Amino acid sequence: MKHFLEFKDFSREEHEHLFTRTKILKHRFKNYIPYQPLTDRMLAMVFEKSSTRTRVSFEAGIYQLGGQAINLDSQSTQLGRSEPIEDTARVISRMVDLVMIRTFEQEKVERFAEHSRVPVINGLTNEYHPCQVLADVFTFVEQRGSISGKTVAWIGDANNMSYTWLQAARVLDFKLHVATPAGYAMKSQRGEQLDTQYLEVFTDPMQAAKGAHIVTTDVWTSMGFEAETENRKKAFADFSVDAEMMAVADKDVLFMHCLPAHRGEEVTEEVLEGPQSVVWEEAENRLHVQKALMEYLLLGKINS
Repeated sequence: MKHFLEFKDFSREEHEHLFTRTKILKHRFKNYIPYQPLTDRMLAMVFEKSSTRTRVSFEAGIYQLGGQAINLDSQSTQLGRSEPIEDTARVISRMVDLVMIRTFEQEKVERFAEHSRVPVINGLTNEYHPCQVLADVFTFVEQRGSISGKTVAWIGDANNMSYTWLQAARVLDFKLHVATPAGYAMKSQRGEQLDTQYLEVFTDPMQAAKGAHIVTTDVWTSMGFEAETENRKKAFADFSVDAEMMAVADKDVLFMHCLPAHRGEEVTEEVLEGPQSVVWEEAENRLHVQKALMEYLLLGKINS
């Protein structure tokens, strides 16, 4: 039994298998070709953080594969009454086939997985967002081919997305440029040292974007840091992705954003809605990569 708690939990070969399957599953979806290998399988979705794309993509995805989803949150379950997460894991995993959790600390997902009898997927934590980066990389593969040897420029806060991009760079062999304001730089996290073989750090976002094949960013204030909003707006004022920044990137650069976006802050309207932007394709691809992920976790490698 495997879990998908961090991007590095899967090998390069496994990720490439998921990209292959995603392409096939997306083609079937677009052409109304039924494919329901997970008939009668049940996905439990546990939300301690609010969600739009994660909930819709997982719920629609399991339904399209023939299964069903149960939506659980801390307000309507014993999680909100301090039941130990280990006990919750033991109970829920006896009743369903797969669990997706969107929560705060990565430790919670790990503790749940340790006591689960079924595969567990990280739908987002403070530390990592592997499903989003899985969709982002697939979007590049779909649009431009292999990401190996390419450069991804991350502009803005060193948040869960940036740390997941760094894991992806190691697994898939590409370079990550990270530009953050002073005081918001990446740090060694959870015992992992920052790997300079795949990471280059910048204070100037224009230098980070130079020659990049992907320029990507996120909101300046992630969930849980709302009290810092005004200070962050001042610190990140020079880190907005605009047309000038995109112009120094590779001629075939793609702009990505995991959404929701704050137009006029981390990205301009011109870039978000411009021809280099693939944010809507990226959002849709959450559906398709997660179908491939659920198929793999429950059925193993399928080649048909």
